[in-house]
Amino acid sequence: MNARTDRSSTDGPAYEDERLKRWRLVLGGEGGAEGTGVRLSGDEARMDGALEKLYGAGADGTSRSGRRSGGLGDSAPTVARWLGDIRAYFPSTVVQVMQKDAIERLDLTRLLMEPEMLDAVEPDVHLVGTLLSLNRVMPDRARESARAVVRKVVQELEKRLAQRTRSAIGGALDRSARVLRPRRLADVDWDRTIRANLRHYLPEHGTLVPERLIGYGRRQQAVKRDVVLCIDQSGSMAASVVYAGVFGAVLASMRSLRTSLVVFDTAVVDLTEQLHDPVELLFGTQLGGGTDINRAIAYAQGLISRPDDTILVLISDLFEGGVRAEMLQRVAAMTAAGVQVIVLLALSDEGAPAYDHDSAAALAALGVPAFACTPDAFPDLMAAAVERRDIKEWSERNL
Repeated sequence: MNARTDRSSTDGPAYEDERLKRWRLVLGGEGGAEGTGVRLSGDEARMDGALEKLYGAGADGTSRSGRRSGGLGDSAPTVARWLGDIRAYFPSTVVQVMQKDAIERLDLTRLLMEPEMLDAVEPDVHLVGTLLSLNRVMPDRARESARAVVRKVVQELEKRLAQRTRSAIGGALDRSARVLRPRRLADVDWDRTIRANLRHYLPEHGTLVPERLIGYGRRQQAVKRDVVLCIDQSGSMAASVVYAGVFGAVLASMRSLRTSLVVFDTAVVDLTEQLHDPVELLFGTQLGGGTDINRAIAYAQGLISRPDDTILVLISDLFEGGVRAEMLQRVAAMTAAGVQVIVLLALSDEGAPAYDHDSAAALAALGVPAFACTPDAFPDLMAAAVERRDIKEWSERNL
């Protein structure tokens, strides 16, 4: 397409009309109230109505155009119809944002306990986090609908992440087992072989004669690494809890790993027995409450029997309600014993939340960097840990 065609496609009356309609949907207001002079009809008017009910009400109850706004009302059927409308007029990524905003702006958490509401929503990680926070107060008639929502999200996450996780970590486990007599060229670790034979370099021939080969070991059924996932279940960590639960179930399915999963607030709950069913595992969490990282680390220490072969992943915003100095002493003792400790400020697509910078700096001084990690990067992070690569260097290069 040439430049003239490009200009004509964006300078004509049809394009200008479409542009004004989009501005009208952004700004709200009827008729020329916002200066566009555009009136909407049909689906566009219904889209505007859906936006007005959510974003039209300000803190004082006034709409974008200055009039009083009815909002979504205090009725589950009304909200369910609104959810149906936004699913009809907006793509799923936008629907998920609008659902999250509706829960926060219009205080719809109570209505989420209604089965008709749960049947109407677009399942996503944020919604699962909200449902888990309501788990203890949810009536029985809504619980099965909530489980169906959680199950759908878990299945979608497993489809997206499971194979990549098994592939990345399985390959790392294979590479971590070295043999001195590889049987095939494909099994030779050339990087390590060359470094081990540098003294046999023949400069006159410009070549190196390897005296011995170092190869990758083949996968064995024996447990090669112990993984302990220690997850802060305070409210701000909701998305991280969901992702960690799914990853925990995937790791537990790998025979070369022994995986444990504990969640904590001011108490510690060991959910390792539920790793076979991530939905049950997630419903075993209790989002909200205080935080005692020291107590959680103390419990995790009791699970470690092979320090040199153990990876501890602490997922927390590091706001310590317990004894921080003791928590740091425990981390220092574990790293000195050979445990590879990784601290994730978040395991989500949203970046690092608010976190305790002093605790993060104190951990970094112990050689334990703290950083946020996206779910898509987590398999590669665990592969790096299995191979005992420098995690700080990995995070700086990949995140």
